[in-house]
Order: sequence, then C-alpha cells, then structure tokens
Amino acid sequence: MALKKFVNEPLTDFSKPVQRKAMEKALALVRAEFAKEYPLVIAGDELYTEQKITSYNPSMPSQSVGTFQKADAVLAEKAIGAAAAAFETWKRVDGKKRAGYLFKAAAQMRKRKHEFSAAMIYEVGKTWPEADADTAESIDFLEFYGREMLRLDGPHPVVKHPGEKGELRYIPLGVGVVVPPWNFANAILAGMTSAAVVTGNTVVLKPSSDAPLTGWKVFNLFRDVGLPKGVINFVTGSGAAVGDTLVAHPLTRFVSFTGSKEVGIHVYELAAKVQPGQKWLKRVVAEMGGKDSIVVDEKANLDAAAQATVASTFGF
Repeated sequence: MALKKFVNEPLTDFSKPVQRKAMEKALALVRAEFAKEYPLVIAGDELYTEQKITSYNPSMPSQSVGTFQKADAVLAEKAIGAAAAAFETWKRVDGKKRAGYLFKAAAQMRKRKHEFSAAMIYEVGKTWPEADADTAESIDFLEFYGREMLRLDGPHPVVKHPGEKGELRYIPLGVGVVVPPWNFANAILAGMTSAAVVTGNTVVLKPSSDAPLTGWKVFNLFRDVGLPKGVINFVTGSGAAVGDTLVAHPLTRFVSFTGSKEVGIHVYELAAKVQPGQKWLKRVVAEMGGKDSIVVDEKANLDAAAQATVASTFGF
C-alpha cells in the first residue's frame, strides 16, 4: 500500500472569508439536526430505550443538541457479547485491510472537518480554532495509526539462537472498552477507538455523557466507510450502570480511559478484580486529570514560552 509520508493535518485559517463561510454552513447543518434522536448500536442493530439522555449546549443550557438512549447493565452486557462475537472474525482480517478503513475514515473526516468541529462547538463549547485543532488531531490519529498497523503487520525478527528459528508477531487482545472524555470529544475518542480497531480488536464505545453527539458522528463515520457490524458498538448511558458493567465484564480484555483522577482510580480498581470466568488480567490505559510541570531554560523564547504556558493551562 503506497502512502505519502505522514504529515499533520493543517489547521484552518479562519481569517479567510471562504473558511468562515464554510464553518457557518457547517454550524447551520449541525443546528438543523438538533431535534434528532440517536440510537444505541449493538452488533449493527439500532436500539432504543425508555429512558433518555439529552445533550445540551453549555453556552446556551436551554438548547438541546440531541437525544440519546440511556442503556442499562443488560444492554452493556449485550454490547460486550456482540464485540466478543465480532472479534472472532475481525482478528483474522488482514492488517492492511484494517488500516484501509482508517485511511477512508480520515479522508471522509477531512472532507467534512467543519461539520465535526461544529458538533463540538455546540456540544462542549469549543471556540472555532480549538474545535478545528481537535478535528485535525483526530485526522492525524487515523492516518498515523493506519500507518503504524502497516509497520507492525507481519513477522518481525528476533535475536537468533543456535538451533532455534523464531519470529515475532503481534496479535490482537480481544474486546476493548473505550471511555473518552468531553474535552477532546473527537480526537481522544477517535484515537483510542481507531488504535484498538486497526490492531484487530473490537470495541464497546461509551462516549462521555456530555458529548454523545460528537461520539455518534465519529462512530457513524466508521459505519459510513463500511466497518463490519459489531467491530465498534455504540453505547450511551451512566458510568455507574453502563461503565462499571463494561469494565468489570469477564470478556473485557482492556480498557482505554481518559477522564478524572477519581473515576480513573475506580476504573483501575474495578478492572484489577478478576471476575468468575475471566481468562486474563485486564490491561488498563488511564489518562487522568492533572497539570504538568513546565521547565523553561535560558535558551527559550520567553514570550513564546509564556504564551504556550497560558494556552496549555487554560485551553481545552
């Protein structure tokens, strides 16, 4: 598969009238969809529940941006079962073919990038430039992880030992639970999900209850490019009822989480407890809240360092 060298997706220059008009058009498109109701999707089946979740515009709290389903523990278990069934086929799909789905998704998101940004502007209150950067990062993840799969696919050499013939191959783990945050509702969600899927795993995606519309758009993008049913299962609901069931389930192989320290510790603790019928110790990737230290040395441009420090502290 011949590919161009990876380059980061360029950011949009909104000082250009054509780009401002394009974003305004995307905002109108997303605003026209506010009355829609979105289903759970498990093994390709669209499901609706009696209880609902409403996502609101934080900049205008009276404005609903969409209605979503409130799944329970039974539906969460159903989603894990669907992902486990899909894994038996998906894990055998050629790595190049799996990577192809990511490249198709990246191309489609690039064409519709303002639409994905508009969803975050309404749903999590991002400014135009910050939403645009989030979408650009999502495209980067899709492109980068697709290329990484091509690099990792197939046998790899190992240290030679007399009388032995060995090789190294990377194999999929199984069912992953992906729990992304609201503040990078596209990039982190798309990154964690696509990395799991392209390496042959299947996923139960539980988007943040503060950003289910953005999560839906990414999930539906993968449906649009033809990803097989059950490879990604879309489940909205509370952390207590749905999240805990997904993390604790004996068929869950790994958890990718980004969120608060408190919730991350709870996820880590719950995943560490071996459940009846569980075959492995679960793996947990937990990116939790906190502030990093910043070291500025005497060679730095102090004005640029100050500007970057403020952006990293107070930006999304």
